[in-house]
Amino acid sequence: MSTSTLKLQDSQIKIINNICDSFNNNPGELISILHRAQGEFGFLPEEVQRAISDKLNISIAKVYGVVSFYSFFTMTPKGRHAISICMGTACYVRGAEKIVDEFKEQLGIDVGGVTEDGKFSLDCLRCVGACGLAPVVLIGEKVYGRVETHQVKEIIESYKD
Repeated sequence: MSTSTLKLQDSQIKIINNICDSFNNNPGELISILHRAQGEFGFLPEEVQRAISDKLNISIAKVYGVVSFYSFFTMTPKGRHAISICMGTACYVRGAEKIVDEFKEQLGIDVGGVTEDGKFSLDCLRCVGACGLAPVVLIGEKVYGRVETHQVKEIIESYKD
């Protein structure tokens, strides 16, 4: 597990405890608890994972295993507009790699990076299950289908404040 710099405050620990309590501190609800915690904090750094592990009385290794297995969870902060590009077979065959390259060029960041202003982050996903719309780009909850490289700049512009 990587070292992070977040130091939890008492109010943040209370939030984590409340989330766990809302699921009756049931370790079987770990994915739901992590999902809600990520919604609250924006990401799941080591300290948040440890607090959940302590509250549910399960090992940190189990929590980390779930967080690192599912691509939805992240241990690093994301931009306000998290861009995810599907790299599943259908998307890849239909040019997703070129879409990734264009986003990297337009944003000036690599996959896994966040723009200096914190507005955008860029990641790839294994499959989003929208193969008929390949290649697919997700920005937050919004799905862009059949994306072509010439559309990338316009998509980014629509999110600038």
